[in-house]
Formats: sequence, structure tokens, C-alpha cells
Amino acid sequence: MWIQLIVDMLGLGTFYALLTLGIALLFGILGLMNFAYGETIMAAAVVLLVLKDSPWWVSWPLAIIAAVVVSVLTERVAFRSLRNADPVTLMIASFAVSAALQAIARMTALPKVQGVPPQPFLQHSFTLFGARISMLQVLTLALSAAMIALLAIVMQRTSLGVQLRAAAEDFEMAKVLGVRGSFVIMSAFAISGAIAAVSAIVLVAKQGAVGAEMGLQPLLIGVVGAVVGGMRSLKGAALGGLLLGMATVLLETFLPTDLIAFRDAFLYAAVIGILVIRPQGLLSGVKVRVS
Repeated sequence: MWIQLIVDMLGLGTFYALLTLGIALLFGILGLMNFAYGETIMAAAVVLLVLKDSPWWVSWPLAIIAAVVVSVLTERVAFRSLRNADPVTLMIASFAVSAALQAIARMTALPKVQGVPPQPFLQHSFTLFGARISMLQVLTLALSAAMIALLAIVMQRTSLGVQLRAAAEDFEMAKVLGVRGSFVIMSAFAISGAIAAVSAIVLVAKQGAVGAEMGLQPLLIGVVGAVVGGMRSLKGAALGGLLLGMATVLLETFLPTDLIAFRDAFLYAAVIGILVIRPQGLLSGVKVRVS
């Protein structure tokens, strides 16, 4: 039982951590709470729907490319001209982009929810130390952990990561010191799009369906996890998402049967308790940080 529980907690926890990173990355750079992030996930899911009969090595890379393109286009079309606007204006703009992308999806590919069969290899499972582990759980854990590790390497070991961190510390000062502002912001949107696409791959495999509103729940999880961990700290955001996912599994496992329906009430009561004690998030300090 305990091995099964640990696998379930790590699988959902790392997936939630991945969702929070896409939200926290843009907030750290731009101060933008991007409510269109869920529709970037939906855009990648549409590609998975269109290519549902193709092998994964065709559909998954194309889904990532599509999400990156959509994310960069939203920056270029909707947010670039508002770069110096106040946070409320940016938030309203992201709501507008979200609604527009949902409307386009309903008018074209997603007038209703459509099923996407899982890749054949995801239908298998195996037993490890008495625990039955599905390939979907392995995929969730592997993709989420790999994406988080890749992002950590980019942020810590590359020139782009240095520029992203500098822009998050002080965007205007970073530009004075030679950081290319437009390039850094476009790169942040591209990375956020790639994270959204990987999230879509896991989400579609879990749900087996694609709909125009499928991005709403991941967006909510990402925002809550990022707020719990600290919106201006990528490590904090990842920790917040991880804890949120692990707590969800614990509640599903140990709550009495007649209280399972109220799982989210217990979960978000705990979130409120954490924010009362640490309103800035678990790992956010006084100084703004993105690493």
C-alpha cells in the first residue's frame, strides 16, 4: 500500500509542480498572471486530437511546437504592446485572450468534447514490490520530472537562464546592462508554451478527452500551487504544486468514504491556513527572485 501511495503522490505532485512552473515563470518576468495559459494547454491538446491515430513520436513533438507558437503569438499580438501596463490591465488582457482562444476552438475543432484514445503502450501496467503501477503513472512522473529538471538546467547553466533571472530581479536594470528585453520575454513565453504542451500530453492521456474548457482546471491548480509556494520563486512554485498534488492523493486515500466528495473543501482550507501564516508563499522572501 505504501509504495502505491508514494508512487501516486509523486506522480500527481510532479504533474502539479509542472503546471505551476508555467504560471510562475511569466509572473516572475512580467508580473503577468496569464489566464490564457489554460488555452495554450488546450491548443496542444487539439493537435493531439487531430493526430490521435499517429504514433506518439509524431503527435507529441508537433503538439509542443504548436503550443510554443500559440504562446509566442499571444505575447506578440496581445501582450507586447501592454508591456508597461499595470498588472490589472495585463490580467484583463489575458482574460480576453483566454476567451478568444476558447471561442475559436468552439467554432473550429472543439464544438463539443471529443475522445482521444491513449497511446497503446500506456494501456499496460506492471507490479513492483506488490504495487500495481500503470505506464500512465510512469509517463506522468517521467515527463514532469524531466521537464522540471530541464528548466532548472536552463535557468542555472545557460546564458538565457542568466538573462531570465536578471530580468526577473530588475527588468529595467537588466536592459541597461545589455539584456535584450524582447528576446527574454519571447523566450519566457516559448518555455511556458513547451511546459503547457507537456502538461497537455499528460492531461489528455489521463482524461482521454479534449474540450474547449479543458484548460480551466489545470490553470486553477497552477495558480493555487504557485501562490502557496511563492509566485516569484520558481523553486517555491514547484514546491507548492508538489505539495498540492501530494495532499490531494493523501486526502483521497485517507478520508472516510462519505467525506471524499468534500476533498477539495479540506484541501483549500489547508491552502487558506498556509496563506494566513505565510501570505507571501512558502519560499518567497522579501526580495524578488526567480531561481
